[in-house]
Amino acid sequence: MLLQPLMDKLTQLHLPAFRKGIEEQITNPKYAELPFEERLSMLVDLELLQRDNSRLRRRLKRAHFHLNAVMEDFDFSPTRAVDRTQVLELSHGAWITNKLNIIITGPTGAGKTYLGCALGHSACRADFFVRYLRTPRFIQELKMAHADGSYPKLLAALTRFDLIVFDDWLRDALTLPQSQDLLDILDDRYGHSSTMVVTQIPVEDWHERIPDPTLADAILDRLVNNSYRLQLAGESQRRLRSSVPMSAT
Repeated sequence: MLLQPLMDKLTQLHLPAFRKGIEEQITNPKYAELPFEERLSMLVDLELLQRDNSRLRRRLKRAHFHLNAVMEDFDFSPTRAVDRTQVLELSHGAWITNKLNIIITGPTGAGKTYLGCALGHSACRADFFVRYLRTPRFIQELKMAHADGSYPKLLAALTRFDLIVFDDWLRDALTLPQSQDLLDILDDRYGHSSTMVVTQIPVEDWHERIPDPTLADAILDRLVNNSYRLQLAGESQRRLRSSVPMSAT
């Protein structure tokens, strides 16, 4: 039987799931009862599923999410004041295809980062390239990029992402150079890709955290006018979890 040469060729063709499926079909007699076309279809489905899973793992690794969050685990309790239908619709990713933005606001601990990461995870599932950034740390990266001359290369790398998530947006007031850098990035993305902002700072307070009014207007114009707004409410999820009584030992 020419089984081993076949297996070797499947390995050369980078079809590991197909090969594993054949091994399973050979050793399990139940498959002998199935028509050839059905057995072949099962093998093709196995290979496609493994490739989809591998691609998703690569996208999630490249995204660098702060939390391993998925929409299936998001708490839609009424106290959160989130429109479940709207959020689930956004999780399908059409807003990214249409080059729109999302702004997630709410008090500390309300679950903004979780929701942002969950929507980013859904975007990865939908085959979009996503990058999650903690804004204060990223601003330091921009400063270092200016110092070592890699700033243009960094800007070019960011344009390759379909979605960038800026968490802790405007947590600290910006300097003039920082404002100019962020505007450069938003300029590159406007009309070409999507941006998500996660922040506890209400949009109406953004102006006072950007030193130049003209830059503030430009930044808000590129983020706010074509964005979905999600406002979370409720008590801090961290506080609620920490208040759960522990069982006595």
